[in-house]
Amino acid sequence: EVQLVESGGGSVQAGGSLRLSCAVSAYKYRGKYMGWFRQAPGKEREGVAAVSRFDGSTYYGDFVKGRFTISQDNAKNTMDLQMNSLEPEDTAMYFCAAQVPRAVYSEQWSDSRQYDYWGKGTLVIISS
Repeated sequence: EVQLVESGGGSVQAGGSLRLSCAVSAYKYRGKYMGWFRQAPGKEREGVAAVSRFDGSTYYGDFVKGRFTISQDNAKNTMDLQMNSLEPEDTAMYFCAAQVPRAVYSEQWSDSRQYDYWGKGTLVIISS
């Protein structure tokens, strides 16, 4: 069983920055992707960013536009999301997600159905 705990959310003004962190409880995570998703009130959950634990490749949603950076520390079993130039549209609950190991992985990192473990989320509020 993998447990994920997010931290780092908060309330900042537009243009500000936040750093989210996800702590992974597994002794050694063996899934391929770990990702950040977000869900705003009345909207569907969407993929923000993901990192491949196999080769370190990173992936971002189109709306990120170079503002966010995902990183991982395999030794510490953590994954961070540095968010800069935040906009009111970034206001949402942000979730950390992880996968059960499988023989074949989809390339659709942003498909929430590919993920099996979810944290409880951390709230990000951006004021204009």
